[in-house]
Amino acid sequence: MAEATPAPRRPAGELEASVLAALWAADGPLTPAEVQGELGGRLARTTVTTILSRLHGKGAVSRTRAGRGFAYSPIHDSAGLTARRMRSELDKQDDRTTALARFVSELTTEDERLLRSLLDEAGPEGSAGGHLPGSGATP
Repeated sequence: MAEATPAPRRPAGELEASVLAALWAADGPLTPAEVQGELGGRLARTTVTTILSRLHGKGAVSRTRAGRGFAYSPIHDSAGLTARRMRSELDKQDDRTTALARFVSELTTEDERLLRSLLDEAGPEGSAGGHLPGSGATP
């Protein structure tokens, strides 16, 4: 009798990205069961709960009591989450200069122009308050 072929593993972060997409599309906080429903029921509720707990531990979502469980909301939009991840990776580096230099060297010409423009708009003080023009954030 032939063995069943195991399902291929999903790429790292795919489930978290799906769960975050469901939260971003929602009008308010969602329970794990509601997230499961938004994802078409293709994941077990326990899997969704685990993903939400991990996202909460990473600071990507907040949670509030909802009955005996929790309802979850994203803390950042997609761009904010990307910026937070980039900052987190940079904070892990002992040699920030080299890390930033390598990052900049791999930018496309258009991204380099955009980054220069954003830095120019921020002025000589930089973005000490965490706000860059065009970010949509308020100081």
